[in-house]
Order: sequence, then structure tokens, then C-alpha cells
Amino acid sequence: MDQLKLKPEQLTNRCNPDQFKFKTTEELIPIRGIIGQERAKKALQFGLGVTKKGYNIYVSGQWGSGRNSFVNMLTEEQAVKRRPPEDWIYVNNFIDPYHPISINLENGQGKTVIEQVERAIRFLRRGIVEIFSSSDYENARQKLLEEYNQRANSIVGELNEIGKKYGFMFSLTEKGIMSIPLKDGKPMSEEAYKSISPAEYTVMLGNSQKLSLETIDLFNKLRLEEENLRTRFKNLDEQMGRHLVKFHLNSIREKHKNNEGLKRYLEMLEDDIVENLDHFKEKAEAEEPQSPLMLPMNPEAFFERYRINLFVDNSDVRYAPVIFESDPTYYNLAGSIEYLNEMGVVKTDFTMIKPGSLHRANGGYLILLAKDILSNPFAWKSLKRALLDEAVSIDSRAAFSGALVSQTIRPEPIPIDVKVIIIGDYYTYSLLTAYDEEFQKLFKVMADFDTDMSRNDENVEKFARFVSTRCQNEGLKHFTPDAVALLVDHATRLADDQTKLTAHLKTLGDVIIEADAWANYYKEPLVTKEQVQRALDERRMRNNKYEENTLNLFEEGTYLIDVEGFKVGEINGLAVVGTGQYNFGKPSKITVSTYQGRQGIINIEREARTSGKIHDKGVMILTGFLGHMFAQDKPLALTASIVFEQLYSGVDGDSAASTELYALLSDLSGKPINQAVAVTGSVNQRGYIQPIGGVNEKIEGYFGVCKVKGFTGKQGVMIPAQNVKNLMLSDEIVEAVRNGQFTIWAISHVDEGIEILTGIKAGKRTKRGHYERNSIYGLVDRRLTALAQTAKENAEKEDNEKKPAEKVEKQNKNADPAH
Repeated sequence: MDQLKLKPEQLTNRCNPDQFKFKTTEELIPIRGIIGQERAKKALQFGLGVTKKGYNIYVSGQWGSGRNSFVNMLTEEQAVKRRPPEDWIYVNNFIDPYHPISINLENGQGKTVIEQVERAIRFLRRGIVEIFSSSDYENARQKLLEEYNQRANSIVGELNEIGKKYGFMFSLTEKGIMSIPLKDGKPMSEEAYKSISPAEYTVMLGNSQKLSLETIDLFNKLRLEEENLRTRFKNLDEQMGRHLVKFHLNSIREKHKNNEGLKRYLEMLEDDIVENLDHFKEKAEAEEPQSPLMLPMNPEAFFERYRINLFVDNSDVRYAPVIFESDPTYYNLAGSIEYLNEMGVVKTDFTMIKPGSLHRANGGYLILLAKDILSNPFAWKSLKRALLDEAVSIDSRAAFSGALVSQTIRPEPIPIDVKVIIIGDYYTYSLLTAYDEEFQKLFKVMADFDTDMSRNDENVEKFARFVSTRCQNEGLKHFTPDAVALLVDHATRLADDQTKLTAHLKTLGDVIIEADAWANYYKEPLVTKEQVQRALDERRMRNNKYEENTLNLFEEGTYLIDVEGFKVGEINGLAVVGTGQYNFGKPSKITVSTYQGRQGIINIEREARTSGKIHDKGVMILTGFLGHMFAQDKPLALTASIVFEQLYSGVDGDSAASTELYALLSDLSGKPINQAVAVTGSVNQRGYIQPIGGVNEKIEGYFGVCKVKGFTGKQGVMIPAQNVKNLMLSDEIVEAVRNGQFTIWAISHVDEGIEILTGIKAGKRTKRGHYERNSIYGLVDRRLTALAQTAKENAEKEDNEKKPAEKVEKQNKNADPAH
């Protein structure tokens, strides 16, 4: 089986520093963007270019792959091509104050409009006081009053003519018209009125009633004149006030004549000022509080209604906004309404409406992390509602806080045109696609970031430029070619493929920083291979405490394992143990016991509930293999138990399936297995070996155990042939293989593996249908045949023993009178 042994050159794929044309990375042009990821790049560019509804983007990728920075970069590139967004303001709705009005303005015009309106209000407050104190206004008012007095005196004269018949006269006073009784044609004095007799009073009362009936039309005419006077006064005030208001507001109208929303607001503003001219005529003094619990009224409070809320100010924005919301709560996303607490009661108005990320990103791009928005109550539904409605509604949720709300508002929704980019992982994308139908309507573009990239000359060159970029951006020492080459090797190791580089640039960036730190420690002008290797060694040392403890347990014999000799039904399997940031290989002894029975293969780990579903599947495949190979002419009359010895934390995965099969074949055939060889690999029902994960960690784990136990020159590992391309082993292991201390076999079928482990051929069927004599399969078949024959004999014996008992029972039933 020497042809299955791997050569040292196959165990790794070292990057040659000579392929680099630079002396230090300082000579390289910094790279902009990301290495590889062409699929994700094209998807992002497409999604950013489509402006139709529903073409928002979900970015799927592994943390640390550079997806966040790359999304920001591409979005910024697209944003600079678009015009800057509009400003938005909220103004008072004078007709319905509980529904403030939103108005969009050209970019940077929000502050301008506010200054213009505030200036107009200041001028009006002075101008209205002046105009209503002017002689022109007083003359016009006096003229109206004289006209009224002339008509009123004429009516009073008619009243007096009628009143004389009944002994009364009328006089026009400031308090209105008064009737005065007459005596001898002259007004009766108060003393005379008090001294009249009851009879005279009765006559006077009767005349007064008759007079009232006869003069009712004249009184109505007089009241109408009073109403007309008030109307004329009001019209005069409105005429003079509106003329002044128009003068100050028309300049604003002219500057924004194309903005219909602002024009409507200015009309409402004009009408409201004219309607409330009395508040402008003079400054009212603060009223005294009517009770200790009431606050004094602020005369300036009335003019708050004319303030403007600069809701979104984009005056400093020169192109489409790119907003990254790191805390997408409901309020941070959709905006909020603030409240003012007065004596335990909260109030609000249109000036206290605050924008959210959707408003600030309007006309541009909003970037969110999936885990953040999905973990915030109401935020996800709010985002979907805004995208479906293409508008953002700001809801007041103060009532849910337990506060006593006396006044709330419902602002007019603001239409939005925003491209939302959600960054998450593929699992979250799958869940949303499966369970949220609205997600599929709104996020039609998925940009999927790969976990690795091809290790070709182009990407290796870009990788070197990536190192140069990190050094320049973060002020680090530059790297030599051999240092970059070692980083490339490490990137390949992380990718678990000799033809790939990992896309987890965050981890590589950390190594770059740590290598620079060691260069500073040794006062080196450049980062060399030695500093990179020291950084990698230190990273491993900081995380491998559990691995060292495990090796100590193997060395002292607490963990039972044999790395030499031969044993029946025992084999060394390989597993990967994870401790968060660090994984390592740990060999485990697997034992098999076979005996007479019909229970088949018993997975002790499953019975103890320490086995995962995939491991259970792998064990079940063993039954299929045995049935295919040995049970075509006889039933399997076998019970076999399989267990991972000294494994208490559970096991999952099918990478030990072939290992368990070898131990099973060994126990059935009675042929011992070489304990110096550890095995990993999945297997199918036809005996073909399938690839597994963590091959480097598994080999290094067993190599470490052999190192502490002592090398014999016969130790090694069997791996699936498909995993050869995944090998990126340490220099120590490569040298051990080169020196003949350690061997790695790459196999494709169980036949090859069992021959390596036992030194005996697996065996093939002869023309007569039997396996070759004394081959492993021949011995197994003979054992299974014997077990089947024994099972058959035992079954016949049981049947024979049952027949007499059944006969006696039948006779007893017939003798019973009840039957």
C-alpha cells in the first residue's frame, strides 16, 4: 500500500516569497475594495442600480469577511452619483393642530425658510402694533364710529318721537341705549321716580310695555347697526392687517413659488395671523394663576404656533445619504415624538417631532444589521410597513409607558425613497425567506459573500496589497515578502483548502496588528516571517490550554490509548474539539464487541443519549454495508455494540463511520488492528470513503499524542483521498513524514483501509460466490454464517420445545366443560 502514502509535498502548499516583486509592502498600491467576492460585488452593484420598489438588498456573509466595509464602500460610490436629498419641515396645522403638516423643501432650504418666516413674524409683531397705533387707522376707525353715531342718533330720534306718547325718552350711552320716564315733558329725576304712587307706577309699567311692542323694530334696527359697526371695525382691522401680512409673506411666496406645500402653509399662516390680530396688537401681561396648582400663562406661548420644526436638515449633505444605523430601535428607525412633563401630565406639539434613520436616509441608503433589527421590538414591522407604504408614519407610544397623556399628535406621514441594505448571515436569510412572505417582496436581491476565494496569482497579489493597505491605514510597520508569504499560508490554512484563501479578513487583520506589535517589541524596522510566526504561535498559546491539558492526560495514562501494537476490535478514531476561537484534534479509542443475537449494531452513545443525529446515521450505514456485503444469502444474526471510550461530552458527525466499521470487521474476523494507525473518514453503504472536516486538526492532534508517547516510525493517520487538497500541515509534521517518523495514507475504499490496518487483504468473491479464504471478508463471512446457523438452530429448538406445551394446553381446553 505504499502507493497510498502521501509525499511531503502533498501535505501543504507553501507560498514562495520569490513570486513577489517588492522588497516591502510599502511599494505596493493600496487596494480599494475587497479581495475576491465577485458574485457578491455584482449582486450589490445590480441591487444598488435598480430603483424600483422591492429591490432592497440582503447581504449574506460570515462575520469578519469585510462585508460591512465593502457594502459601505460600494454604497458610497453609488451615492455620489445621486443628487442630495430634500429638507423636511413640520409646521402647525392651524385647522387641526393634532395633525401637523409635513413639507419638503429643496436641499438646504429648510433653514432659509425658517429664518424667513421667523423674520416675518418679528416684523409683523412690531408692524401690527405700529399700524394699529397710526393716525390713519384712528381716522378710519373714527369715521366708521361717526357714521354709526349718525345712524344711531337718527334711530334714537325716532324712538323719542314714539316715546313721548307714552311718557318716555331714550338716551344713547356707552353702555347702550337707556329709556328714561318723563314728567311734565322732562326727564324724571331719581327722587321723583322713587316718590311715585303705586297707581302711577302701574300706569308707567303699562306704557313701558306698549312702548316696547311699538319700538321693537327700531331696537332691532339699532342692534343691527351695532353689529355692522363691529363688522366694519373687524373688516378694517383685517384689511389693514392682511395688507401688512401679505407684504411680508409675499416675498417668501415668490422665492418658493414652485413649492405647493409651502404655498398652502403660507396661506394658512396668513389667515391665522389675521384672525388673531389682537395677540399682535400689544404684549399681554402674564395672568395671575387662579390656583396654586396652575402655572401662570406665558404671553409668548401663543407665538409658538408659528414656529417651524426643521425635521430633516440636509444642508451639509452634498449627495445621497448613506446611513448606518447601529441601534435600530423603533424610535431610532421611524422617528419619535418627545413629551413635556407638566405637573405629572405629558404634552407635546409639532415642534417635538424627531426624525429616525429612515427620514435621514430618505433619498439615499440605509444599512442595518439583521441581528440588531430583528431583536428590537416593533422595529422589523415598522421597517416593512414603511417600505410597503413608501412612507414613514410616526406613532406616539407614550401611552404604553404608563404616563398620563393629556395631548398627543399624529404627524402627517413623510414619503420615502430609500434603499435598505440588511447585513446578516445565510441562516437568517433562509428563515426570513421561509416564514416572512413580505421579506421576499421587499428584499429581492441577495448578495452572498463567500467564505473563501481562489488562491491564484491575482488574489495573492491583491492579498499583499491588502496587507499594505492595513499597514498604511493603521500606521503599522510594513511587511517583507517572506512575512506576506506566511500570511498567505495562514489564510490557506484557515480556508482548509490548498487552492483557496480565507475571506475572513478580520482574523488576518488581527494577525497583521499582532505581528507589528512583535516587530515593535524586537525593535525591527520591518515585519518579517519571524514576527508573523511569533504572532501565530502566541495566538495559539493564548487559546490552547485545554489542548495542553488533554495531551498531559494522554501522557500520564489517564486517557487510555495505544499508539503501537495490535488489538482485535479496537481502533483509534479522531475527532475535533472546539473551545470557541480555537479547535484541536483529540484521538479517542473506539471498541467493538460482537456476539450472538438479532439486535444488530447497538450505538452505545445513542443509548446513553450522548450521540447526535448525524453520528446515529453513520452507525446505521454500517448495517447497510454488512447487509450488502454479507447478507445476500443469509440473515444477519448479529448483535454488536460500538462505543467511544472515555468520551463524556457527546459525539456528532459521521467522520468516525469508517473507523467504527474497521473495528467491527476486526472483531468479526478475529484479526487485530495496528494501533499505531489512527483513522478518520465517512463511509457509504458500498464501502467508499467520503471526505470529512477538520482534517488538519485531527492529524495534528494524533501527531501530538504520538509525540508525547514516543515515535516508533510506524505511526500515522488514514484520511479520505478527497481531503488531500485540504492539507495545510505544520512544518514539524511535514519533516516527520519526510524523515519516515510519521505516515499519512489517503484511501478511497474500505478495502484499502482494512488491508493497511491488519496487513491482510480485504478479499474478493470467487467464481463460486464465496470470499477468498483467510481474507478479512472471508473470515467475517464465515463468522456471520456461523452466527446465522446458530441462530437458526436455536430458533428450531425453541419451536420444538413449544409444540408439546401447546399440545397439552389444547388437551386441557378440550377437557374443560366450559369449552
